[in-house]
Amino acid sequence: MKGIAAALLAACVSVAAGAAVPTPQEVRAAWRASDARLLDRHGVLLDTVRIDMAARRQAWVALDDISPALGRAVLQAEDQRFMEHGGIDLRAAGKAAWDNLFDRAGRERVRGASTITMQLAGMLDPKLAPRSAGRSWGAKWDQALAARELEAGWTKRQILEAYLNLASFRGELQGIGAGSRGLFGKAPSGLDAGEAAILASLLRAPGAPGAQLARRACALAREIDARADCAAIEWQTLAALARSNPPAAVAPLARRLAREAGAAVRTTLDADVQRVAAGALRRHLAQLAGRNVGDGAVVVLDNASGEILAYVANAGAGEVDGATALRQAGSTLKPFLYELALERGQLTAASLLDDTPVGIPVAGGLYVPQNYDHQYRDAASVRTSLAGSLNVPAVRTLVLVGQERFHERLRLLGISSLTEAPEFYGWSLALGSGDVSLLELANAYRTLANGGLQGPVTVAPGGAARAAVGTTRVLDARASFIVSDILSDRAARSVTFGLRNELATGYWSAVKTGTSKDMRDNWCLGYSDRYTVGVWVGNFDGRSMWDVSGVAGAAPVWRDVMDWLHRDRPGRAPAPPPGVVRQEVAYAPAVEPRRAEWFVRGTETAVVEMLEAARRTPKIVYPADGSLVALDPDIPAPLQRLRFRAQAGKGLQWELDGQAYGPADGDAGWQPVPGRHELKLVDAGGRVLSAAGFEVRGAQPAPQAPAVSTRSTSTGGSSGEASGGGTNSGESER
Repeated sequence: MKGIAAALLAACVSVAAGAAVPTPQEVRAAWRASDARLLDRHGVLLDTVRIDMAARRQAWVALDDISPALGRAVLQAEDQRFMEHGGIDLRAAGKAAWDNLFDRAGRERVRGASTITMQLAGMLDPKLAPRSAGRSWGAKWDQALAARELEAGWTKRQILEAYLNLASFRGELQGIGAGSRGLFGKAPSGLDAGEAAILASLLRAPGAPGAQLARRACALAREIDARADCAAIEWQTLAALARSNPPAAVAPLARRLAREAGAAVRTTLDADVQRVAAGALRRHLAQLAGRNVGDGAVVVLDNASGEILAYVANAGAGEVDGATALRQAGSTLKPFLYELALERGQLTAASLLDDTPVGIPVAGGLYVPQNYDHQYRDAASVRTSLAGSLNVPAVRTLVLVGQERFHERLRLLGISSLTEAPEFYGWSLALGSGDVSLLELANAYRTLANGGLQGPVTVAPGGAARAAVGTTRVLDARASFIVSDILSDRAARSVTFGLRNELATGYWSAVKTGTSKDMRDNWCLGYSDRYTVGVWVGNFDGRSMWDVSGVAGAAPVWRDVMDWLHRDRPGRAPAPPPGVVRQEVAYAPAVEPRRAEWFVRGTETAVVEMLEAARRTPKIVYPADGSLVALDPDIPAPLQRLRFRAQAGKGLQWELDGQAYGPADGDAGWQPVPGRHELKLVDAGGRVLSAAGFEVRGAQPAPQAPAVSTRSTSTGGSSGEASGGGTNSGESER
């Protein structure tokens, strides 16, 4: 018998002598992970994205990075004489043949005759792989020949390493990297004895039921160590098979960039900045969970190069790309509106703007913007209006500048989503009724940070090529400097936000917040001399947040990221460009304190005086003459009021339908009654100073029944601004 075996081995060598087998290096080079890898600027792995859906494979794992426990378990289960034979184990083959001929008890077969080397030959050549109907003696012979050739050119370590990387473990999990992470959520180096026994038992029966697999693993573990805990192995088996393995929250950026399985895509991202930004977002969203806030996004840009240093598309809970999704901009567009007015010489930072209620006639009725707190300051400077994010002065500035001109400027800044005609957005464009993306908006702020010079953002390495492209001047350098100075002015900001808030950094930075209609979107965008950081929080499904303003929502994330970026070197204030001068300015009357102010040369003034005509001539602001107010049965009567508003109403009285209706100092609330009405503003002597006729339409509400609505036709595209009741004009800023 021994003579026959020797002859068989010699024949194998003789027949296969001319066969070409791949080298270990060729096999490893041909291996492709199913995922593409996204790397940062230093080569650090940031994320992976699935490309090949046929199987899940991780990167090739070296034998030194695989737990020794797995090697012991695999050799015990599959090839106990692996280190002794030359590719064919005749003793194992004889025992397998005996079992097949005489074992009719139906016992579970744990081992077969194929050695690890023979199995590897089948993995390398599909023609040698086992078939479901079994293999002929000829196929076995061919596999044995290939195994002998492998043993002649490969070391035992190389064979075992390739086997563990090419073997299928369960379902789509191919290779030890995917098997270990998919079943146990850990790297192969961390496998313990029980986990190794489970994986080794899967090699023969990847689809075995849990109870059967647990029995096999237990038996195998006790062959290696009689003290093995079978109860623990059973628990590990069932837990591994029950593991849902949902896809990781793949960065949408990785999905866009990665095209080839196994590829490594290098980016401009910085792993440390990415980690800090993602951590700050997740941490703060957890704090806001009780206020109906579930989603967010963060981008960090390098001002000089336009390189994207961090791109947190979401908080890790989905595939939505919050950096490119379109959302209403809120007050974040105001800096560009004021910059345009300064650039054109229509305003200075010291100019006074009317901050009283206003109703602007539009096709569907009246556009009635309001400040967040429903308070008015009679007059406010451009500095105060922008830093404090006042709505009424912003709308008046848009009337001054013009819808078409402002719309064109925003498009020039790279806000490509404003595709409709200016009339579609209406006057509410000043308050952010247009939809924008975080990435484009952040780059617009980067333009301000760069003194009006605009360049593209990029996630692809190659600074020299980008430098050759250059930048384009989009904003006036002088006006950009003044706007940046205003956005960094915590004293001017305190009118609305107070002196202590997340926007007040300990170093120079310029920042603006914004909140869209019904608190659906929260923004915070700001910059230093080196970085621009943009943050959005809200809900991807459009649900409103509960009492979350820009300072409470997005600003804390912005502050955490900015503080980390400037931990070693604080932000530095920009140097004033040629053509700006600083001068003391006073107000008459003293509506604001004397201060030093920046001016474009030629527009400076020492005194800003409010003209007598602008000192609040008494008049009715709302309702305007000719207004229509519609009753709404869906709103409870006790909550429904039509509020009369007057300009300069101190000491004056309301008169409604010929009857006295109280003082006009504040907003008088009246429950509307269907029909035509006349409202008058009268002085102490009964002299009529202003009058307005209006009509209320709809059925008279019954007692305790739903009452009325002060809503009228909305205007301005998607701003949602109600013209009748003067709702919040798409802006919840504070």
